[in-house]
Amino acid sequence: MRSTGSWYEVRTEEGDILQCRLKGKFKIKDLKVTNPIAVGDKVAYEIENETENTGIIYEILPRENYIIRQSVHKAAHGHLLATNLDQAVLIATLTFPRTSLGFIDRFLVTAEAFRIPTVLVFNKLDILDNEMIAYQEELADLYESLGYQCLFTSAVNNIGVDAFHELLKGKVSLLSGHSGVGKSTLVNAIAPDLDLRTSEISTFANKGVHTTTFAEMFEIGSDTFIIDSPGIKELGLADMEKEEISHYFPEMRELLGECRFHNCLHIDEPKCAVKDGVVEGIIAESRYSSYLSMMLGEDNRK
Repeated sequence: MRSTGSWYEVRTEEGDILQCRLKGKFKIKDLKVTNPIAVGDKVAYEIENETENTGIIYEILPRENYIIRQSVHKAAHGHLLATNLDQAVLIATLTFPRTSLGFIDRFLVTAEAFRIPTVLVFNKLDILDNEMIAYQEELADLYESLGYQCLFTSAVNNIGVDAFHELLKGKVSLLSGHSGVGKSTLVNAIAPDLDLRTSEISTFANKGVHTTTFAEMFEIGSDTFIIDSPGIKELGLADMEKEEISHYFPEMRELLGECRFHNCLHIDEPKCAVKDGVVEGIIAESRYSSYLSMMLGEDNRK
């Protein structure tokens, strides 16, 4: 449910919480990560001390999926955000703070790579003018045409809050987004008992310091778990080869095999079906420009 460095909070099948440590050194085959165990992992444990409610984790069970980002401190390593997810929910805002399309696309590509269904929640509807609302609807049309469900919410005006709650029921969901997008406020609207801290995050956002990456899982209803991940400033792609990035864009995946060269990277090769798709309007320019930025390894906050 939670990790605090060397201790891990484990929820038993009966719903009790144990404080556990890892037995010895865990090395996960073929996965270079800074954290061997992540929120969402299913583990085998033994009781260490019944009175103190502590245990020892001796095995991490096979993962159905996981979502990973490049480690902030170790470039060659990844940092596991969460595992065994039913869905990822990206909370975005068009202003205050602005979530860039590059960031949204990078998140979607990361989730696609691990076959995790993703929903986009556009929050803070209450602070948008008519022009921005029209632009947000255009964006939602684009992403829905690619198979991503979109939701408009305003925790302040109670718009879309019930739909947001419904979306989470019976699932394990990772909630993600930049600091300040109103993630905690939305969660507090559907699960007031959690009383997630909101003010600290927004003051953090002004400083732009976010090096802590401790995610935490909360049970908010029967079989309903949310994993609240700290505000992500930048999402470095981890564990991904350049040749495979286009496979995680559904609209590019449809054109696979139609380029002249089978190993086409869709950058400056002749007779490229993807570039033709951009010219013909089948592929949105914003998506293609996100693709190029990932291929070039650029910062995604633009």
